[in-house]
Amino acid sequence: MRLNEESLETLVVRQMAEGGWVEGAPGDYERSFAVDLAQLTAFIDATQPQLVDALGLATDTPVRREFLSRIQGEITSKGTVEVLRKGIKHRAHHVDLFFPTPSPGNTRAAELFGANRFSVTRQLQYSVSRPGLALDLAAFVNGLPVATFELKNNITKQTFDDAVEQYKRDRDPRELLFGFGRCLAHFAVDDAQVRFCTHLKGKSSWFLPFDKGWNDGAGNPPNPDGLRTDYLWREILAPASLANIIENYAQIVTTRNERTRRKTSAQIFPRHHQLDGVRRLLADVATNGVGQKYLVQHSAGSGKSNSIAWLSHQLTEAKHHRANAFDSVIVVTDRVILDSQLTATIKSFLQVGATVVHADRSGDLRRAIEAGRRIIITTVQKFPFILDDIGSGHRDRRFAIIIDEAHSSQGGKTAAAVSAALGGRDREEDDEEWTVEDEINQMIESRKMLSNASYFAFTATPKNKTLEMFGIPYVEGTETKHRPFHTYTMKQATQEGFIVDVLENFTPVESYYRLVKTVEDDPEFDTKRASKRLRAYVEGSDHAIGLKAEIIVDHLRTQVIGKQKIGGQARAMVVAGKIPRAIEYFHAIRDQLEKVKSPYQAIVAFSGEHDYKGLKVSEASLNGFPSKDIPDKIKEDPYRILVTADKFQTGYDEPLLHTMYVDTTLSGVKAVQTLSRLNRAHPAKHDAFVLDFANSAEDIEKAFSRYYRTTVLSSATDPNKLHDLVATIETYGIYTHETVDKFTELFLGGVERDQLDPVLDACVAEYLELQEEDDQVGFKGAAKSFTRTYNFLAALLPYGLPEWERLCLFLEHLIPKLPAPREDDQSAGILENIDLDSYRSEKREAMKIALADEDAEIDPVPVGSGGHVIDEEKERLSEILNTFNQLFGNIEWTDEDRVKRLITEDIPRRVAEDEAYQIAMRNNDRDNARIEHDRALGRVMMSVLRDDTELFKQFSDNDSFKRWLAESVFRTTYDASA
Repeated sequence: MRLNEESLETLVVRQMAEGGWVEGAPGDYERSFAVDLAQLTAFIDATQPQLVDALGLATDTPVRREFLSRIQGEITSKGTVEVLRKGIKHRAHHVDLFFPTPSPGNTRAAELFGANRFSVTRQLQYSVSRPGLALDLAAFVNGLPVATFELKNNITKQTFDDAVEQYKRDRDPRELLFGFGRCLAHFAVDDAQVRFCTHLKGKSSWFLPFDKGWNDGAGNPPNPDGLRTDYLWREILAPASLANIIENYAQIVTTRNERTRRKTSAQIFPRHHQLDGVRRLLADVATNGVGQKYLVQHSAGSGKSNSIAWLSHQLTEAKHHRANAFDSVIVVTDRVILDSQLTATIKSFLQVGATVVHADRSGDLRRAIEAGRRIIITTVQKFPFILDDIGSGHRDRRFAIIIDEAHSSQGGKTAAAVSAALGGRDREEDDEEWTVEDEINQMIESRKMLSNASYFAFTATPKNKTLEMFGIPYVEGTETKHRPFHTYTMKQATQEGFIVDVLENFTPVESYYRLVKTVEDDPEFDTKRASKRLRAYVEGSDHAIGLKAEIIVDHLRTQVIGKQKIGGQARAMVVAGKIPRAIEYFHAIRDQLEKVKSPYQAIVAFSGEHDYKGLKVSEASLNGFPSKDIPDKIKEDPYRILVTADKFQTGYDEPLLHTMYVDTTLSGVKAVQTLSRLNRAHPAKHDAFVLDFANSAEDIEKAFSRYYRTTVLSSATDPNKLHDLVATIETYGIYTHETVDKFTELFLGGVERDQLDPVLDACVAEYLELQEEDDQVGFKGAAKSFTRTYNFLAALLPYGLPEWERLCLFLEHLIPKLPAPREDDQSAGILENIDLDSYRSEKREAMKIALADEDAEIDPVPVGSGGHVIDEEKERLSEILNTFNQLFGNIEWTDEDRVKRLITEDIPRRVAEDEAYQIAMRNNDRDNARIEHDRALGRVMMSVLRDDTELFKQFSDNDSFKRWLAESVFRTTYDASA
């Protein structure tokens, strides 16, 4: 047999037939109605024989054509998935077109499901107007099309890319078979990789990867039993699996823009990692029931909202030992901006929307649980307050708790509140035997992970706490490590092109400035703090903000909008460190856009009201529209740039974001989450760009390297270190065991505050008596470390120590009363003694940040012994400025006098003598004259190249210097001619 496309086609059909498919005949396909009439008739005859004659299926009559036309119209209106799920009404009849997966023990449902006909047809001639056109394979369920396939073979030097091009070039979306909602997916397949598209749009068709992944990256693993891609037809499209996809995953989702009222529809089909992840979770629930913990590490931009939606609605029906595994599913999201979006996504996948409720006020969650609502959605910010009103009468109920972006949401106090609310025990009013010890033991139990709940934590960037709390423990050598339950890595997502590599074009911007002393004397200041203050002063100055705004606007105009990024629809984001700086950037960018007569505008995003030049300003007052409209407005012209401070940096999914300008220090998870706003894919998006004023490539590489592949916890937190911490704390003699016991009894006895404060104040007095400042810092640091670590470990330890619970309760109330150790700021006043002499910013070459191709191990939660006072290093102001200027100084010219003469005399004279520029100055306005001036300056600088390569290099490479020189020469020459 030759290893060509035909042989691959034969192999696929044979293996599908082995898995339960039947081979259809091309002649049975009714092109005008896009149905396999023979398969449809056979299905109805087997399951609803009374309808065969009524629908005229036996012969070609107007009655049959009317019925087929009715099916075709319903599919056009609602999509094939909806028609399969619900059937259709036709005249006096209800016609079932698919029977779902039976529940265990339901014999009749099993018989009906077995009557479904899964057929695959080779070389299907699909076109009415061009009968000779055929595609390789088409799959049908009960005669209705669900998938098409174009097959290619690497051996004949054709790949899935050729299949994709064939769909885009040769498969007309106006053909009925290729219309929106008709098929669940169109597959481009070769013997190594798979791509699929849910909506054919000619050249705009967007094909997504459907590979299993290999070595944490793109592609598929070698298959010792066959082709690398045979999982597609042997596993994913096996009849039982495809039925499950039809019933629980595939969907047409319609969204409406609340402001414009416009609706858009999208056909949803799961990616392989989504389907695999959700199915593995459900299988584990079916095996192990309630009380489990799962960590899902799926890359940012990988479709976690859909994965959570699919998991949520299937958990409501998940079975363990033939009984429902859970009574309620609670979805807790950390992403405020996606709160309502996640609710809408989950509702869109449910056939019964009434099972979903959104809890955002006290009492909502309790009422939802008591009313039997199956899916309850809230935010982690609201969750602790909502829990206060639940009570604790739910130990007999079982919960699935899904945590979206699990970071702060898995913290000890929130976990304790969840446990107390959903599984704790109230003290009976008449329980006379109830003691403080009972109270302490209940508090210990309330911190434990609930035995009547399972936790499903989703994140792209798991921290050490997240891994230890939700990850799978395993032993390697002498260490107990933790890993995620399921992964879809940043490496795979990037290599597949499902997300854009935000590190492909990273451009750091170096700032150079010179500061001068404005006082005669030479006072001393703390070196480190002074340098930090100086840099903040310089970078936040009006001059620096204005210069950086020029760079941003120039880059946006020439490199983003000018180069038609994302088909001319690209947007940009400016990330500032603090809200006042974001407001300053907004004004500077707006002024610069006006200065260059740009038709585009900026939007600013921040929380609350703030002072700006004596006025109270907010998002709405600066933008001219409500805050809630920002996500929609930024997608519409004239808005092209979003300026933000601590908003829209996490959980904001906007595929049109292409470029980010960063002017704040980023590290760790925050760096990954912030830059990952750019990674959302779009059919016309081929790259992303980061211009960074504040971070080095090394800083960003360090942050991203933890999450490029699977993240593993190197070892578990050692609970014995809590014993060591307690021993350290007690060496300071601030309290006694009797003090802790007394406070605990008073507190749990509900006494008034005037009885508690004296106990704590006596300890504060002892703290103030400590002779050494280092001792105060040491005690307070160790106390904080103990409470932080205990709050975390208490949920994980199989045992609980009442003395630790008492000490934690005591310290949590003592710590806020301890005054901070006296720390004089030895840099105060330095800004009054200096001035900014010069400032410039210089872009370096764009670079690709390459990440190490290996799993990252992160250390467990640190359990320190306390803090210590940082010794100050004092220097004279002149020495500090000298060091600072050496680090951030101006251009070092080799012949400064000659360069000054060129800039101030020779270049302006030669530009002024340019004939074209002279004509423009005589006959045109200032703006047109400036255009001709810049051309003349370019010509002069080319001649300078022959004599002064150093000056020309700065003019060519240094945007700041080029703008300054152009402005200076134009002002000199134009004003002189006026």
